[in-house]
Amino acid sequence: MKPWTDADLQAFLKVIDPDDNATGGGTAAAVAGAMAAGLVGMVARVSKGKPDLESDEFYDTIDTAAQELARDLMQGGRKDSEAFGAVMRAFTLPKCTEDEISARRDAIRAAMVEATRVPLENAQRCVRVLELADRVSSQFNENAASDLACARALACTATEGCLENVEINLPGVKDEQAKAEFEARSNEIRSVYTVLSGGTDG
Repeated sequence: MKPWTDADLQAFLKVIDPDDNATGGGTAAAVAGAMAAGLVGMVARVSKGKPDLESDEFYDTIDTAAQELARDLMQGGRKDSEAFGAVMRAFTLPKCTEDEISARRDAIRAAMVEATRVPLENAQRCVRVLELADRVSSQFNENAASDLACARALACTATEGCLENVEINLPGVKDEQAKAEFEARSNEIRSVYTVLSGGTDG
């Protein structure tokens, strides 16, 4: 079973469509994470059955998790595109009467929460891809060294891109409890990412 639906693929194609200016960094970052996961799974598969390496079960576990993450991140890219579309639609709602103003405000607030939650969840998945890359890097088929390096680079870029989308949307979240939760989760993800990527805080 392929890890994405036709709708997921369409979201990716919108990123490179010169006539589409709405589907952007959040979707692109999620798709990059999906590609990273796909590469990690591939490295695990080509490492099976090699002498002096880990058991097939070890690689099967990584491959299964990587395929699941690839699927979830492709879907996450589509959801990011949909979430941004919901924000744009909310801002076009009428605001001529008090009821319309109230309904528009509520729609914008709900859309901004979703537009922040989606890239946050995608960032968490991208960090998980990095964790899998670290696991397989302990013992793997050296012929796939460049593939694993590409997987790590894509996963790092994907994580950073998702977190950037969270950061830029946070000011628009008016639900203070949700905003605090998003900020806390974002900081936790960034801390884990910093360790996995070999970077430093601050």
